[in-house]
Amino acid sequence: MSDVATAPEKVSVTDAALARIEAILSKQKPGTVLRVAVSGGGCSGFQYEYNLVQEEPSEDDLVLGNDKAKVLIDSLSLEFMQGAEIDFVNDLIGQSFQINNPNAVASCGCGTSFSV
Repeated sequence: MSDVATAPEKVSVTDAALARIEAILSKQKPGTVLRVAVSGGGCSGFQYEYNLVQEEPSEDDLVLGNDKAKVLIDSLSLEFMQGAEIDFVNDLIGQSFQINNPNAVASCGCGTSFSV
């Protein structure tokens, strides 16, 4: 596992997730990054959003990854994701990004929404 964040309270990204992000971004326009955010909604109160965007990091963004697989998380979303791990799982029921979030007290069956 690659912990690309420098502090334990920050978000980490596994090698599997970085490899998948790199594969996705390699098919996009140069300068495209993956933005992960938390928004209100979903069946548990909050949900994760994954968006491919053409933008430079904001001053308050957490920047994870490397030159080929860059992930941005805004400061508001980071408050809900402190200590979380972004992973990519490929199993019999499908492929998906999963966020293992120690702040979530409950989550839905699909793993894309949670409550704190």
